[in-house]
Amino acid sequence: MENFDYIIVGAGPAGLSSAVYASRSGLETLVLDSVLLGGQAMQITDLENYPGVFPSINGLDFMENMKKQAIQFGAKVKIGNVLSIDKNNGKFIIKTKNEVYSSICLLIATGAIHRNLDIPGEKQFVGRGVSYCAICDGPFFRNKKIVVVGGGDSACSEATYLSTISKDIKIIHRRNEFRAQKAVVDKMLASGVVPIYNSIVKSVNGTNKVESILVENVTNHTVSSIETDAVFVFTGMIPQVSLIENLQKDEYGYILANEKMETSVEGLFVAGDVRSKSFRQIITAASDGAVAADSAGKYVRK
Repeated sequence: MENFDYIIVGAGPAGLSSAVYASRSGLETLVLDSVLLGGQAMQITDLENYPGVFPSINGLDFMENMKKQAIQFGAKVKIGNVLSIDKNNGKFIIKTKNEVYSSICLLIATGAIHRNLDIPGEKQFVGRGVSYCAICDGPFFRNKKIVVVGGGDSACSEATYLSTISKDIKIIHRRNEFRAQKAVVDKMLASGVVPIYNSIVKSVNGTNKVESILVENVTNHTVSSIETDAVFVFTGMIPQVSLIENLQKDEYGYILANEKMETSVEGLFVAGDVRSKSFRQIITAASDGAVAADSAGKYVRK
């Protein structure tokens, strides 16, 4: 069993930011994730709103630089699917498939995953027109008909990106206005994306691939069919909390923590999109991680 001062579960912006600060302050730090790099930042084509990062870079390069920075300061970054987390005699025991680790304190930075529509045809056509990652699958639908579903920052940003691939982009939102930041919405609309308000997707249809969707207007309940080659779904996130079900959470399932990133369990911190908060961006995740590292350092020294 390997022993550390500080173990971080999750290699997204929150986890790696925390690793930078923790290892730089002298903590023996380990970052664990099921993949070498994690987080939604990997899907960003142009990161243009992170202060000091200008001109924009893609999310992969940004995360790779953050990983290298953490390693440079002494952190270890390992691939490992965490199977269980326990606390015995004041120490956290983290088990993966092949290893067991212990630490004085622990950070949960597991993020969140995309929410499904749970409608007929959605699962059937995943990989054949239904997607949750525009940068991954968008190029397959160059100059074809594309529908985006959602109304937040992610949906509008991804629709803007897809407008560089095709000029036939529609975005369907269940309300009469988008939840995304005004600047994000303005940029999307300026790119030529056509909004369809007050509507929900009832089914995804086709034979061997997506050919159309059935859409219902929630105000007058009329139903119409829209021809499309692809459906990109961005309708919210589900916090990844299965490893720590006993922690206090908000009504949406996000982990509660104070301004020091402390949870209801002593020595256990949380950072990033899995934490209950009103605004989720790379910069807020990185900030959470830095604060958690500072708190962890004080906890270890105490």
